[in-house]
Amino acid sequence: MKRFIQQLPKVELHLHIEGSLEPELMFELAKRNGISLPYASVEQLKQAYQFDSLQSFLDLYYQGAQVLLNEQDFFDLTMAYFKRCQANNVVHCEIMFDPQTHTARGVDFATVINGIHKAQQQALTQFNISSELIMCFLRHLDEADAINTLDQAQPYKPLIKAVGLDSSEMGHPPQKFERVFALAKAQGYRLVAHAGEEGPAQNIWDSIELLKVDRIDHGVRASDDERLMDYLQSQQMPLTVCPLSNTKLKVFEHMAQHNILTMLQKGICVTVNSDDPAYFGGYMNDNFEAIADALAMTRENLIQLSHNAVDASFASDERKHAIKQMILEVSPR
Repeated sequence: MKRFIQQLPKVELHLHIEGSLEPELMFELAKRNGISLPYASVEQLKQAYQFDSLQSFLDLYYQGAQVLLNEQDFFDLTMAYFKRCQANNVVHCEIMFDPQTHTARGVDFATVINGIHKAQQQALTQFNISSELIMCFLRHLDEADAINTLDQAQPYKPLIKAVGLDSSEMGHPPQKFERVFALAKAQGYRLVAHAGEEGPAQNIWDSIELLKVDRIDHGVRASDDERLMDYLQSQQMPLTVCPLSNTKLKVFEHMAQHNILTMLQKGICVTVNSDDPAYFGGYMNDNFEAIADALAMTRENLIQLSHNAVDASFASDERKHAIKQMILEVSPR
């Protein structure tokens, strides 16, 4: 099964580029930029990765992002992720980035996006990995800040496929961002939002009905609402599920309790993703292996998860067809 997972072409739809900052690179960038970290070593930093909630992770996540200052930093961060993609047979990915995390520190929007985009171009030519960018708004900040970020993105609109909504879900419901999502839709962006991770199933409904999203990030709390489950199945509304993240942040205590297989068997368009892999213990193959092992998934289940991700992606129809052909080549007879 492990060999099959390695061979299976994959599409990742829920990846925060700042969350792929491995401890070794964090220390390297800190040294390069003259920034002192509150940890004496890589090992001590890794010991801090014991989270009891989404917020406990976010505190460390934003602290780690402080080392990203220059275009080269963002290029190096993104290239390191693409190398992981190549090793995990990820052939297309949709990368989330948080400009507010950086502009609030005085880092120009251009610095962030140019570094990431140059890595995207290199990954396409060097590894044949296609990618799209998703600009996320931080939901713990106000909507005016999000609208300002949308305005800052205007010169770089051709480089950004979609907008999203991340950070602390509790206390920051989707309706807080209804106007900025309407503006983004009018400007032609695709729309996604984190919902139903720590927050209730109602946040998923509100993201669909108020924000008009094309897909839901996380969405595991949908299983609390049978009517919502029926809707997700009938509309084939994609969920970008992140199994290792869910157990690391105690959404589920153990992987054996995860509901991804149940949702898959109900015909819901669930997908597998790594979220913030540097912090949550694994990239795509690790996530596939974890659910295959804990939930006794079949090869057909895993193939369906890959097909779902292709269907749910914002890739061109031509690229989707090409990836599906790759998946067919490893499908069991």
